[in-house]
Amino acid sequence: MDKLLKGIMKYRCNVKEQMVKQFLQVKDNPTPKAVFFTCIDSRMIPTRFTQTNVGDMFVVRNAGNIIPHSQHFMDELTTNEPAALELGCVVNDIRHIIVCGHSDCKAINLLYKLQDSEFASQDNRRISPLRAWLCTHALSSLEKFQQLEVTDYTKPLVFQAETPLRKFVAYIDPDNKFNLEDKLSQINTLQQLQNIASYGFLKKRLEKHELHIHALWFDIYTGEIYYFSRGAKRFVLVEEDSFEKLLQEVKKYYS
Repeated sequence: MDKLLKGIMKYRCNVKEQMVKQFLQVKDNPTPKAVFFTCIDSRMIPTRFTQTNVGDMFVVRNAGNIIPHSQHFMDELTTNEPAALELGCVVNDIRHIIVCGHSDCKAINLLYKLQDSEFASQDNRRISPLRAWLCTHALSSLEKFQQLEVTDYTKPLVFQAETPLRKFVAYIDPDNKFNLEDKLSQINTLQQLQNIASYGFLKKRLEKHELHIHALWFDIYTGEIYYFSRGAKRFVLVEEDSFEKLLQEVKKYYS
């Protein structure tokens, strides 16, 4: 709290005046462009590495950047994530959803350990809300990872896309740069695109191409950001050599 209070005083002296001006500019007509789902990890600062500003994005965070599949939305029992999707994409007509995973994700590292049946036992789930959360909403990611494992991590995985008749293919870490938990993190990030597309209240927007779903992946220890290119069928490093091509892909498929 000492650090936090000192930070607030620094904000009052150096940042507050300019930020209030920005708040007033968007007060009556905020136009956020994306709903951004990411992890609660303290190293993830999405507005910093995307250089976005006041009013640009809705940001939703949880352990493992997970959006539960719509099959869990029953009898009005739901979680924050689909409510955020409705608020952002239906109430505010936001056209882009972004899911951003990252390396060394503690939630995904735990998900990887849940392959051990004792570690994932019912008794252990009862005493661990985090294990219960992952076992309820992230086992589909683990199953996809196990499919990849069977092929020695070389074959592509197939994910359901925005509509029932559309699918997309993904090669996970084809250059074998990352460890197994990070491969699982990339799979989990893509699995959320499939989960988002399962919600009926988004169906018409997705079918009419009025709503688009994207995936990013952040490498914590290098600071590099990867964009999932459906054309390249892999996560592509966003850098000077790839930027124009990625921009063209976004304009072609997601404008």
